[in-house]
Amino acid sequence: MIGAITSGPIADYIGRKGAMRVSSVFCVAGWLAIYFAEGVWPLDIGRLATGYGMGVFSYVVPVFIAEIAPKNLRGALTAANQLMICAGVSVAFIIGTVLTWRALALTGIIPCAILFLGLFFIPESPRWLAKTGKEKEFEAALQKLRGKDADITHEAAEIQDYIETLERLPKAGMLDLFQRRYLRSVTIGVGLMVFQQFGGINGICFYTSTIFESAGFSSSVGTIIYAILQVVVTGLNTIVIDRAGRKPLLLVSATGLVLGCLLVGVSFFLKDHELGLESVPALAVTGILLYIAAFSAGMGAVPWVVMSEIFPINIKGVGGSLATLVNWFGAWLVSYTFNFLMTWSSYGTFILYAAINALGILFMIIVVPETKGRTLEQIQAAINA
Repeated sequence: MIGAITSGPIADYIGRKGAMRVSSVFCVAGWLAIYFAEGVWPLDIGRLATGYGMGVFSYVVPVFIAEIAPKNLRGALTAANQLMICAGVSVAFIIGTVLTWRALALTGIIPCAILFLGLFFIPESPRWLAKTGKEKEFEAALQKLRGKDADITHEAAEIQDYIETLERLPKAGMLDLFQRRYLRSVTIGVGLMVFQQFGGINGICFYTSTIFESAGFSSSVGTIIYAILQVVVTGLNTIVIDRAGRKPLLLVSATGLVLGCLLVGVSFFLKDHELGLESVPALAVTGILLYIAAFSAGMGAVPWVVMSEIFPINIKGVGGSLATLVNWFGAWLVSYTFNFLMTWSSYGTFILYAAINALGILFMIIVVPETKGRTLEQIQAAINA
């Protein structure tokens, strides 16, 4: 959450690449602290450092991708970030079964080091360069991204016109986000993060094996199927997001979340009341797998894609920080309360999550616009119309 609060200002002040370098350093330092830990304090410090780094990464990476990508590939490339997260989690689960925890901590350094070195070979965000008045660097970065023979005249002019319009606006702080002209962007960005997290994903994700065991199904088999399904469906999402659009994927995904929660809720209701016990494991497993497939199909990646597209560049830093902060706060709160809710009522917990996801469907229908196939500048023009 601290990383989320500071990510926007850091990315605005030292650039998107600079923010990613800072994140890499924090993550490497954190993993080294964990590896060499001889007591509790180094472990805590290491977890704080890696947590801070990930808080910054989770904002700046989708924003950087959205700002460098051509409009027809922006959704797929931003969604690819979520695919890599899913793949990384699955790989960590697999290698964690054969490595000691100290060795596992060392493996966390590898992607951070590759990223840190790789940043020397890729261009900075052209939109950030234009915003900071670096005219030559802006054109050079855009040309490198689009190819040396590409005609960037129209795109460069469109970005420059938009930047000049924004320069006439005052620099935005956190309180400025609640001005009328920014309120719709903030509502969309923050609202999607609220429904992504409070629909129960982290509670279900962290306690998958426990849920399977409670339902009488093999936790190891269930977890392996869960991990594979998550990667496969997120991969498919990456392919179709720029064809199907953001809004249809969100609506299909949220509908699947409601159905998945209801199936798991029914299974626990039957178990608690000792009704149709032979069907309980099948219902629970089907519900959990439907839930994770549905989440991976839209609600996992698309809110990050929309968040990276929806804020005007003068409030992108502070607006994105707020949305990312809400996301991590929701992740913590759902994880923290899940066991308490399950103790209160196992089926009631999933009925509650189903209700929240149903509210999310209404929010998406009424508030969230379609951003597919539009430049970032066109999205802003439509929102502010």
